[in-house]
Order: sequence, then C-alpha cells, then structure tokens
Amino acid sequence: MTGDQMFLFALFGAAFVFFVWDKVRYDLVAFSALLIAVVAGHVEPEAAFEGFGHPAVVIIGLVLIVSRGLVNSGAVERIARLVVAPERSVPMHIGVMSVVGAALSAVINNVAALALLMPLDLEASAKAKRAAALTLMPLSFATILGGMITLIGTPPNIVIAQYRDRALGEPFSMFDFAPVGLAVSIAGIAFVALVGWRLIPARDRPSQVKSGEEAGLYVAEARVKEGSKFIDMKVHELYPLANDNDIAVIGLVRRGRRLPGFSRNETLTKGDFVVLEGDPKSIETFMGAAEFDFSGSEKHEGGVAGPSLTLIEAIVPDGSRIVGRSAMDLRLQYRHAITLLGVSRNGKRFRERVRHVKIQPGDVLLLLGAEERISEIAGWLNVLPLAEGKTQMLQRGKATMAIGAFAAAIAASVMGFVTLDIALGLVVVSYVLMGLLNGTEVYEAVDWRVIVLLGSLIPLGLALEDSGGTQLIAETIVSATSGAPVWVVLAVLMVVTMTLSDFLNNVATTLIAAPIAVGVANSFDVNPDPFLIGVAVAASCAFLTPIGHKNNTIIMGPGGYAFGDYWRMGIFLEILVLIVAIPTILFVWPL
Repeated sequence: MTGDQMFLFALFGAAFVFFVWDKVRYDLVAFSALLIAVVAGHVEPEAAFEGFGHPAVVIIGLVLIVSRGLVNSGAVERIARLVVAPERSVPMHIGVMSVVGAALSAVINNVAALALLMPLDLEASAKAKRAAALTLMPLSFATILGGMITLIGTPPNIVIAQYRDRALGEPFSMFDFAPVGLAVSIAGIAFVALVGWRLIPARDRPSQVKSGEEAGLYVAEARVKEGSKFIDMKVHELYPLANDNDIAVIGLVRRGRRLPGFSRNETLTKGDFVVLEGDPKSIETFMGAAEFDFSGSEKHEGGVAGPSLTLIEAIVPDGSRIVGRSAMDLRLQYRHAITLLGVSRNGKRFRERVRHVKIQPGDVLLLLGAEERISEIAGWLNVLPLAEGKTQMLQRGKATMAIGAFAAAIAASVMGFVTLDIALGLVVVSYVLMGLLNGTEVYEAVDWRVIVLLGSLIPLGLALEDSGGTQLIAETIVSATSGAPVWVVLAVLMVVTMTLSDFLNNVATTLIAAPIAVGVANSFDVNPDPFLIGVAVAASCAFLTPIGHKNNTIIMGPGGYAFGDYWRMGIFLEILVLIVAIPTILFVWPL
C-alpha cells in the first residue's frame, strides 16, 4: 500500500466516523476533508472545486427545483387526492399509498414524494383511528424503492450514470434502470403491504395530527368562481368534501350580505362566498378541490407569469397598525395586493365579512400574497409572522402546462436532442416564466448540504481512484471470493454497499463504491454494467437505520419510531432486494 493510498484511506475512515457520529454536519465534514486533501497535496488545487460543476451535482439540484415546481402547480396533488380512503384495510391502504409513492418517486425526487404524501397518510391514520407508525415506514420504504426506477428518481442513479460516462464513455439513459428498479419495487411493495407492516412493534405512538383546538382554526371566505363543479348545487352538498378536508362550512355571503344561519339549503351561484372554518392548509386544499377562489384573486393574477402566492399566519400585537381597524379600512387588497383570507380569535365565529372584522390584539391573521410583498406588508402592519405558519398556494390552473413542459424535456433528453441537465434547466426556466417558482423558491428548493457533500467528495473519490486505492479494494473483494461464481462477487459488493449506505449518505456511498464496481468487473474481465447497476440499487437500499436515507429520518418523529425499529422490517426487505435484483440484473445486463 502506497503513502497516497494510506493517507486517503485514513481520511475517508475519519470522515466515515464523523458521518456516523452525526454531531457535525456531513457537508462540513466532506468539505473539510477536501481541504485537508488539498493542503496535504493529494488533490490538486485547480481540481479542488471541479466537483461542484460536475453534471451529477447540477442534475440533482435541478431535479429538486423541478419537483418543487410540479408540487406548486398542483399536478402531484391531482394524483394524491385519490389515495386517501380511511375505510380501506391496512394492507390495502399501504398498497395504494406505496404504489402512488413509488410512481411519484420515479418522476420527482423521492424526498419530495414523501413530503407530499406523508400528511395524507397521517390524515388517513387519524380518521381510521390507527397508529400512523403502521403505515409511515412502509410509505417511506416505497418511495425509496420507486426512486430506483428512473435516472432522476434518486441521486445514486444520477451519480452512477455520470460515473459510467467518465469510465466507459457513455452514461446510462433515463430508463436503463427501469427493468431492475421495477422488479425490485414491485416485490418490495408487495412485501411491505402484506407482511412488512406487521413486523413493526405495536406499542402506541403519537400520530402528530393536530386536534381542532391545537390547529389554530380560521374563519375564511372562498369565492365560487365560474366553472366550479358546485355551481347550481346546494351548500350542504359541500359537506362531504369539507369533512374530507377537515373544514367546516359555516355560512354563505351573497351580494355583500351574510345570509342567515348556515344556509345549507341555498343554491350556490357564481360570485357567492362560502364561509369556512379550518386550518390554513385544509382551507387551501379544500378551495382547490371545490374549484373555488379567494377574495381579491383578480389582484394576484398575472397571466402565465403570475406570481407564486404564499399564505402566512401572523400574530397581531398591541400597537399594530391594524388593531381596531379592518382589512377594508386599510384597503389591503386594492393598495397593497394583499388579501386577509382569514382571522383566528380563540375559536370565535364572526357574523361580519372577514374583510370587515375589526382586528384585536392577540388575533392571528391569515394573509395571502406574493412572498416578497407579503413580508414587506407584514412589517408595515407591525404583525409577527409565525415561523412555521407558511403555506404555499398551489396554482392548479397551470398543472397541465407544468406536466407538459416536464414531459417534453424528458422526451427531448431520451431522444438525444439535449442532455438531461440542459433539459431540466429549460424546465426550471419555463416554471419561473409560468410563475410556478419565484427567485427565492429556486434556491430554497435545493438541499445545499447534499450539493456541498457531493461537490466535495467527487475530487476525493477521483484522488482515491487515481492512487489505485479503489482498485486495491476491488482486488481484496476478488481475493476474498476466490473461486466463487461472479454472481456471488456481485452479491458481496451489493451487501457491502448496502451496509455502508445504512450509515453513510447514499451519495457518498455511491461515489466510493462505483469505481470499486468497475475494478471488480475488470478483474474478472466481464461487463461492468451489472456491477454499476448493482451499486445503484444497493446504495438506495438504506432500510436498517433512520440515518441512511433522509426519508427514514423525516418519518421518525411523526411515526414515533425508535432507532431500532427500522431493521425489523428493513433487514427482510434488503434480503428480498438482493434475491430479486441479482438475477434480474444478470438477465438484463449479461456478463
């Protein structure tokens, strides 16, 4: 072993210890390791930051931005609405949610897919009066499995594709991962739906679903717009949809006058305002499902490039400009293009219009407007925005355009007209022009910790490869499996990669394992593609711990899971993945 190899192995070993210790942010650990390697002379200074311009880094960032745009358009919500049915049995519920989660993960980032579906799963658990823990872990695992199906579904696939381009002269294409990814996903979903969820310990866990009193209920108004499916229907016909979204319909405003009582037998007409009570997200979701609009929506319209709108909750302190006055008095809509959508006052229901309510200290306001503008007006009003009180308004009318732009870009990439990074970049530009994303959201959508991690580890991985370190590891694996069939070597490589991925970030695992895979294949003088695909699959299979994949971390609190709960289902799922993946890989990618 050379001096360069010893230094780099020690550096990677130290980084591994810090990654597992998890007391220092992993991006800082990786960046520090890169700088140490540069100072020590093992990475050339001019090559130190080349990783940040690597196509894999660019694609991962763009996928996250495109995922945000698709969610903002309501395109994903159209599918998600179909999956919540509390009366389903647990296996059926898990099966439906898992299939939808896996399908979404194939076309948007799997973290974004889980973030969208988890509230729906929590809602279904609350309505069915069952522990959310029984269904959240299967959902998390399903979104991880679904990411294996396409190039853009999960970062390991992107990293492997770009490594193949450098090592063999051509990257994997969008759907090269599909045969193996589909086989593994189908088997995995069947397992978690039929058997896996029964392995989760049955002790009680908090569902994390807020009760009505805890949720902060607002009285708000929604306008019946032209084209709504509820025009010419009775108010009481809204009740089933309202119940599904935890909303109470408490009245009707017509021609500026609040009608008596709940108006349940009144027929809805264009321009009526339905008076609602609920939390901000439920109000927003109900309005989309009912095809209603908000008061003053015309002030926020701007054609294709209309603004991306945000709801914020803000507490009114004593001395605020709006105390003792109403939104109408301050002409918030007409002067400032800000809508007072709702008011919360200790559960009190108002008889007057929301915009006519005289605001008191301690009230909580639900304000709607463009994000940059709404922050400025909150300061002008001297109200205090709640840190967690922000809800994105979906622009459902642009869903078709958003899906069309994304599909066209993927088709152009698959047919070879443009590279994937350029295609995704064009989608991002189109979403900004449509108003689905503003400048702030473009940057907020990117997980910069992953970008720094990947950009830092790419030069280190290249240095380890150039020093012969990865070839040394490959030779060790070959020597340890001497005389065994090649498929056994592939299995050993996948087991090692899976184990690393359960404790390391899956991107870091892929960067380390990819050159080892090619080295092993070269030692046997066989096609390296099966080994690269095997690494991609194994690096995504972080099912034993809550730290191996971000999705597992996200569900830990809402599901009330302990660290040791994951392996109970995860160990059998990883074994199943190996049983299904290895023969499928060797069939699709012959040696």
